[in-house]
Amino acid sequence: MTDRSEAGETIPTNLRLLLLLEEVAKVGVPVTPTEVNQRLGLPKPTIHRLFSTLEAEGFLQREIDGRSYTPGRRMRDLSTGVLTSLRVRTARLAVLNALADEIGETCNISVPDRDSMTYIDRVETKWPLRIQLPVGTHVPFYCTASGKMYLATLNPAHLERYVRAAKLEPKTPATITDPNALLAEIEQTRIRGHSQDNEEFMEGMIALAVPIRDGRGRLLSTLSFHAPTQRLELSDARRFLDQMHAAAAELSRLIIED
Repeated sequence: MTDRSEAGETIPTNLRLLLLLEEVAKVGVPVTPTEVNQRLGLPKPTIHRLFSTLEAEGFLQREIDGRSYTPGRRMRDLSTGVLTSLRVRTARLAVLNALADEIGETCNISVPDRDSMTYIDRVETKWPLRIQLPVGTHVPFYCTASGKMYLATLNPAHLERYVRAAKLEPKTPATITDPNALLAEIEQTRIRGHSQDNEEFMEGMIALAVPIRDGRGRLLSTLSFHAPTQRLELSDARRFLDQMHAAAAELSRLIIED
């Protein structure tokens, strides 16, 4: 403990907040100040003061257990801003455009927010009949392909808590509103390696999604496409999964190697 504390004291004051946020982002699950400080080795009053400051400013938010923290709205907005920076986005849109041309339908990249998925990139189909879900749109976890892909990456305890607490409102007659049925669907998503929306979010629309992972194999965002059932049934849409996985791997490399 002494060595770690001494190491913490050598961290410049103006770097401590950034290193704290970096540690929270690395873990990817709710974390306590004590757990973070096992890496930083700052004095106990200092680490708690830093967490308090970041919580007050919206970069971190306290979880319902009252002890642990996760990224707050400003930290999530910051990460989204980095992902949508011009240099990265130019290359990302090239991959997305190529996939949209191959599939012939609208392709999207979305990231998980606290209670929904947010579209950060989108390439529209050239067909005149299209579904309007522009960049910045927030969609639910439980009834969308991108959202269910995210849920499939949660550990079982967190997934169980979400499913039991979430209000599973029926968006269409096909929406899965039974918690046990949704848990079974998420388990199938894990096994398949992709998720699907069979007219669960909007009547007459199907969608498929695959994960885009970071250098540690964790889900960073999702790649999806959706189409009206007038043009494409879900069973036919699955023939594009190889192309989707290949595009997701390319997008992962762009992020990792940038």
